[in-house]
Amino acid sequence: MAEEINEPKNIQGKPQATESVKHVHLERKRPKLSKFDDENSKNAKDKSSDAGKKHHSQNSNRGKKSVQHNHAGKRDPKAKLRIIPLGGLDAIGKNMTAFECANDMVLDDAGLMFPDDNHPGVDLILPDYSYVLEHADKLRGIVITHGHEDHTGSLPYLLKDLDRKVPIYATKLTLGLIEGKLKEHKIKNAKLCEIKPGQSIKLGCITAEFFSVNHSIPGAVGVFFRTPAGNVLHTGDFKLDQSPIDGVRTDFAALSRFSEEGVDLMMSDSTNATNPNFTPSEAEVGKVLDSIISRAKGRVIVASFASHIHRMQQICDAAVRNGRKVAVTGRSMVQNTDIARRLGYLKIADKDIIDAYDLKGCPPDSYVVMCTGSQGEPLSALARIASDNHKTISVDEGDTVIISATPVPGNEKAVTKVTNDLAKIGADVYDKSRARVHVSGHASAEELKLVLSIVQPKHFMPVHGEATHLRAHAALAEATGVQKKNIFICENGESLELTPKGVRRGKPVPSGIILVDGLSVGDTSEFVLNERTNLGSQGVAVIACAVKAESHDLLSGVQVEMHGIPGGDERQFVEAVTNAVSSALKRSLSKNEESRAVKRAARSALLSILWERTNQRPLVVINILEV
Repeated sequence: MAEEINEPKNIQGKPQATESVKHVHLERKRPKLSKFDDENSKNAKDKSSDAGKKHHSQNSNRGKKSVQHNHAGKRDPKAKLRIIPLGGLDAIGKNMTAFECANDMVLDDAGLMFPDDNHPGVDLILPDYSYVLEHADKLRGIVITHGHEDHTGSLPYLLKDLDRKVPIYATKLTLGLIEGKLKEHKIKNAKLCEIKPGQSIKLGCITAEFFSVNHSIPGAVGVFFRTPAGNVLHTGDFKLDQSPIDGVRTDFAALSRFSEEGVDLMMSDSTNATNPNFTPSEAEVGKVLDSIISRAKGRVIVASFASHIHRMQQICDAAVRNGRKVAVTGRSMVQNTDIARRLGYLKIADKDIIDAYDLKGCPPDSYVVMCTGSQGEPLSALARIASDNHKTISVDEGDTVIISATPVPGNEKAVTKVTNDLAKIGADVYDKSRARVHVSGHASAEELKLVLSIVQPKHFMPVHGEATHLRAHAALAEATGVQKKNIFICENGESLELTPKGVRRGKPVPSGIILVDGLSVGDTSEFVLNERTNLGSQGVAVIACAVKAESHDLLSGVQVEMHGIPGGDERQFVEAVTNAVSSALKRSLSKNEESRAVKRAARSALLSILWERTNQRPLVVINILEV
């Protein structure tokens, strides 16, 4: 039966308030891995094994529980559930969906996205959650499907903007990663509530039941929402790996049970909808890593996502099997490794861990470096190693570097640069194109069709993807029997309305993005981005002069400085530009024109001659001093 959860639970599952934490200045204090003795590691391993056995036992008994849930929510002919995607439908990132029924609202995920070349200087991109803030009194809870940044990253910003504490529901590892994130943002006493697969929680008139799915991180779940208006199934991110690293498979029994109960709307991961066949098993990567490391002569450096706990486990296992210790570098990699080990999700003994600052003097073939930088981030550990700017780790000719990830769209150039830098040194670089050092954590087309066939939803809404992925997934749904009229491809801010009569499109809500730019959140405008782009591509020209207020005469010569403009430092070119601007200023001043018109004339003259001489239109700054 659904249980009402009123009190937060810590990541160990105890019903107590979340412990207050002090902010750690990670940029000033080097993060270190905690030490766990072998007995504790063994206990954690045993607990994890017991948990796996318990999970499989639960899977086998879930069919017996179906009677309890079949009529968990009575249908109300007047009820209406609004499904409002606020992010995740224009890109693979910033996932966030609001479910609104009567006076209750539940938020499903709260992610972010990393910027691309169209957002120069921007640190992070968040979904516009203003609709949630406007209806904060309705918000009964936030459910998080798993611990990846594109599902958790906007939580600190959302929590700061909410005027009250809202419970956050997630599995143990997901809460551990969230807790670490909140520490960095100085958020104390967050209301964190641990949930387990098979558990149901009642959030107003919305009941959420969680079920296990296999993904690239432990503790991933999907959610089945029961409401008086109907039932909605959200798969979360998933794949159908039948030989998973942690033994946890996507719960087919739960999907079948939901199908029997009736799924009025299904929302499903579309990331790999364009990929045919099945996604390979994560276990295949472990075999390849082991093979590469066993042949390596020097040091081995492996870059991956810091949140890919399954991949990190495989790297550690391959290193230990080949008699090497593991060094961890990169702030997020160190932090997540520490959290995952503490909670029993990453198993490696203390004796097999070596501090990156203790590598001096160690034979290169005695260790494996596990680091961040798989996306070519300029300040990441791998990028600094490749450019010889890392404090403790270098790479020499003959060393092996493994990039165990696929570049996120937009990061290809950055990854290529790092790869070329490593190749120039003489490192032997492995990526996905050379060996199976990475597989996706998302289901491909045949897996998506299989889940659709099991669930048999009445209506379908593809989520988590770009337009191409959403349309491909829609085609798969139609191929498995969902009527075309019952398939809804939406954009962020559009809404669907579910009633006992069916699903229809509803009124849109404000949507968009929030840019995190240094200490600024939401203040960076399109105009600012355009100026940055212009500065980077066209350069800047500065005009300065003094004007007598009474007579409107120039008091001194006009000064023009040009930066990032071809010929901007050549005397004859500068003189020509200065003369053109001076003439334009004198003409405008002689007509007694207002200040705005004078500046416009100067700008026009400058841009005209620069376009004629260079075919460039730089950013122009004009300073006119009236005395």
